[in-house]
Amino acid sequence: MTVALFSGQARRTTAALAVASAGLLLLSACDKPTPRATVTVGSDSVNTEAACYGEKGLSEKEAPGCLNKKPTQTIKVAAEDKVRLGVDPEIAENGWTIFINGQPAEQEPFKKTYRSIPGSAFFNSGQQGAPAVKEATVSVVETNATTKKLVGVYSFKLEKSS
Repeated sequence: MTVALFSGQARRTTAALAVASAGLLLLSACDKPTPRATVTVGSDSVNTEAACYGEKGLSEKEAPGCLNKKPTQTIKVAAEDKVRLGVDPEIAENGWTIFINGQPAEQEPFKKTYRSIPGSAFFNSGQQGAPAVKEATVSVVETNATTKKLVGVYSFKLEKSS
């Protein structure tokens, strides 16, 4: 006669503990995700993690390359739309500025998690008589408040809609 070493309930409990342990092991191997930035136009919204990110700041060599990286997220914007930019509180705590096509659009870092800008601000050519711009790369640039180093660059492509 054979005797079962474990009852059915004991086997299920052991299996559940093994699965939970494996899950915790996998989670501990994951990197902490970077904060996210979001662009919302009307009811459409896109968000992204940083194209480049360094908690202690990016090197001076890295920064220009990060600002020139091609955005992975695109959203359509009409000139009369309001473009809403939002960032995680962690980004706002450091401070963030907006860059349009790789150029700073403001002087001082913004310290709130949300702001709204008219869509027309992104599609001005900047030169009188020049053709209207059809798309713009908008980057949210997080800066360390103490060291003034770039921490993260979050880029979006805004396409002008009719």
